[in-house]
Amino acid sequence: MCAAREGRCGRRQRALLCCVLVAAWEAARGQLRYSVPEELPKGSFVGDVATDLALELAALGARGARVVSPGRTQYFALHASSGHLVTAERIDREQLCRLLEKCVLRCELIVEGEMKVYAIEVEITDINDNTPKFEEVQMQEEMSETTAIGFRFPLPVAHDPDVGVNSLQSYALSGDEHFSLSVQAGADGEKRPELVLAKALDREEAAFHELLLRASDGGDPARTGTARIRVAVLDANDNAPAFSQAVYTVRVPEDVPVGSTLLTVTATDPDDGTNGDVKYALKKATETASKIFHLEPETGAIRLVRNLDFEEWNSYEMELQARDGGGLFDTAKVSISVTDVNDNAPEISVRSALSEISEDAAPGTVVALLHVQDRDSGANGEVRCSLGEGVPFRLERALDDYYSVVTARELDRERASEYNVTVRAADGGSPALRSGAVLALRVLDVNDNAPVFAEARYSARLPENNAEGALVLTVRAWDADWGQNARVRYRLREGRLRGAPLSSYVSVQAETGALYALRSFDYEEVREVELWVRAEDGGAPPLSSNVSVRLLIADENDNAPQVLYPPAAPAPGAGVGAWGSASGAWSWAGVELAPRSAEPGALVAKVVAVDADAGQNAWLSYELAKATEPGLFRVGLHSGEVRTARSPLARDAARHSLVVVVKDRGRPALSATATLTVVLAESVAELLSELGSAAAPAEPAGSLTRWLVLAVAAVSCLFLAFLLLLLALRLRRWRRSRLPPPPSAGAALRGVPASHFVGIDGVRAFLRSYSHDVSLTADSRKSQLRCAGGSCCDTLPARPPPDEAAPLRGEDAAAHRAAEPDGLPVSAATAAAPASSLPSRFSLSSRSLCSLSSLSRFPYPLFSLHSHRRLLFTPLLYCVVSFSSGRCITLGSPFPFSVSPSFPALLSIMALAVRGVAFLLSSLLSSFSLKFVVNAPHSLCCCALCRAVF
Repeated sequence: MCAAREGRCGRRQRALLCCVLVAAWEAARGQLRYSVPEELPKGSFVGDVATDLALELAALGARGARVVSPGRTQYFALHASSGHLVTAERIDREQLCRLLEKCVLRCELIVEGEMKVYAIEVEITDINDNTPKFEEVQMQEEMSETTAIGFRFPLPVAHDPDVGVNSLQSYALSGDEHFSLSVQAGADGEKRPELVLAKALDREEAAFHELLLRASDGGDPARTGTARIRVAVLDANDNAPAFSQAVYTVRVPEDVPVGSTLLTVTATDPDDGTNGDVKYALKKATETASKIFHLEPETGAIRLVRNLDFEEWNSYEMELQARDGGGLFDTAKVSISVTDVNDNAPEISVRSALSEISEDAAPGTVVALLHVQDRDSGANGEVRCSLGEGVPFRLERALDDYYSVVTARELDRERASEYNVTVRAADGGSPALRSGAVLALRVLDVNDNAPVFAEARYSARLPENNAEGALVLTVRAWDADWGQNARVRYRLREGRLRGAPLSSYVSVQAETGALYALRSFDYEEVREVELWVRAEDGGAPPLSSNVSVRLLIADENDNAPQVLYPPAAPAPGAGVGAWGSASGAWSWAGVELAPRSAEPGALVAKVVAVDADAGQNAWLSYELAKATEPGLFRVGLHSGEVRTARSPLARDAARHSLVVVVKDRGRPALSATATLTVVLAESVAELLSELGSAAAPAEPAGSLTRWLVLAVAAVSCLFLAFLLLLLALRLRRWRRSRLPPPPSAGAALRGVPASHFVGIDGVRAFLRSYSHDVSLTADSRKSQLRCAGGSCCDTLPARPPPDEAAPLRGEDAAAHRAAEPDGLPVSAATAAAPASSLPSRFSLSSRSLCSLSSLSRFPYPLFSLHSHRRLLFTPLLYCVVSFSSGRCITLGSPFPFSVSPSFPALLSIMALAVRGVAFLLSSLLSSFSLKFVVNAPHSLCCCALCRAVF
């Protein structure tokens, strides 16, 4: 047993080695061929496909390589990890390749990633796995006792599905000496056993003979099948049945219906009675044939009991026997050929197919691998394949029965995102049979389309004075791509408008394309905005397109007409810095001359106005709203010309006031007024006279007068307060002077006679006067204080030295005061200064109405109060106030006062107080920026007020 097993293993190894060598040779020719024995267990090694095809193992797994076998059963598989071809099922050669000496199974290796197919052939070698078998294990034959020696009687044939040496090789007979075995070789090489009568039979000696027939194959070990034969010895029968033909041949189509009689065989026997009664029987037939055909034993008719299939079995051979009642028989051969009928439609098998393909795939890209076959033969098995019309694909033949579906041109997902490719196959039969298969293919998007705007150019009108954040318009762009490639986002292109970034004026919403105004627009400043909006998709790299957007700012009636002529003037009753009437309309004023002799329609004046708006908002119309004499003047509706409606009459007033209303055409309409003063006069002198007589009542001076009265009252109060203080001080000194004087009290005026002084009741005054002019203005840049040199004179002579006696008028007053011990406290430099050394003009700031601080620097006293209770007060106040536009206020006053030595200091304090009040008044007047005119009556009132104060 061990030796037998070792022998079998050695034969298998040699067979595998041969298979490998054959496979290597075929691979070199471009086709793989392997050989394996049958009955291998599942998963047995067949061949190394990866090595033979020079394929990388990693590529096999990544690219989806697989093995496909024709038919329903897959006998082979591919191990992706090792690249080996292995058996997927148990393979029975006798089942797959019946009656074929060479059994070859074909399969294809499909690499889906590369869309390539490789043909593989695997030869299945036979092993001795089948025992010869007889169809009938127990047989009974009848033979007449008169049968001659040497008569041959055919025996049933044993069947062995194996081939070669493993097939049936020999027969052997045992059991009785009356019979022997003879084996004959048929035309097809088949061995046919025959029973030969070797010794005469005697029924009376033995009525039955038991024989054992053995059939053996050539396998190692050999397998043997047996059949028992029982021969019955009969009485004599002279004639045996005879068939009409030795071989019966018939051709039937494969679509013949079941139950049809295909053939009727006939055998005749000239004997009578039971010896001439012939019965028919199948003596030799395959298992398949015995299941498909039925032989009628009485008539010899062969009927079809199952459907024929040319593709499974195209011919059948049977051996018939005709036996009479005496045991004699005859044999005949029946050959049934099946003709092909176009009963099989082409079969389309999708071996590999893509479900998705990119739209930028190059032409010629393999989409699917198809296997097309027709089981019919001849013209019925010739298949023609085609694709449906209107698809960008074509068919290419890959192998004998393989077709590749490839792209014929570039794909465009935007035209067709999916394809249902119908593959049609038709054979060459008549009528032709057709079949089809549908390939569903989805086209993947590539970012090859830029966004497209719905309009080539956008424009919108936006009213001025819009709210911030107002929606202007919405731009729309579509992208023909899909998914992320079709997601469109919007943004503004960089730009500037009036020096500012464009993004500070408008913004665009990235997702919706809505354009918003970020600020309020003014038509008078910006009338049109040109900008570009960019739409960009989400592809990689992104594609974009631009569109121009034009924003037209629509004018709104937000500007009232502006009157250019007559020129502007403050309206009556308006406060300082305010213009216009209480209703908010503008007021204008002007004076025009019209002769009394003017004819009707004569041009008097023309109101000129403009409107900053545009369109009908700037269309102006003029109408006369108010006139002193209705009907005397009229205004052109569109020209603004003021003309006489009739000739002026003598009873018409000389001065006329016209109020012209200028309106625009907006909604609501805005208006402005222009006031014209028309004077009916024949000459300019008459015009000026008329204006002068009518100017006083109309001039507003009440407000200025009130302020001036308040200012003078404040200064007067301060002055009275200082006078009271000065009086208190002088009373105190006077009381002290009532006390007895010290011994040196009278030495102060020693040597000065009383005639040198002029005074009343002890109040002495130097005979010296000083005259000055003060110039004031409210709106000029300078105010002036001028001290005229001619008005200053010495009324007292210089004081002589103490040792000289001089008359009072010849003495120098300054030297005289310096010599007196109790004289006035005046510095020598000041006392010695001549009158001509005083400045002839003092400049005052324009912010001060009147500054008297320079009085503290006067070298001569203004007042002199002595111990007497009476006051020598001889003021001469000249107060001439003239208020006019651009003129100054002039105050002139000579002050011939004699004052005590301490009075200049007090006067300086008072001057400082006056300066503060004057500065406050000047600032107040400057803030109002008014021009005022005070006529003569006002001047008189001011002078009287000043006299009362002083």
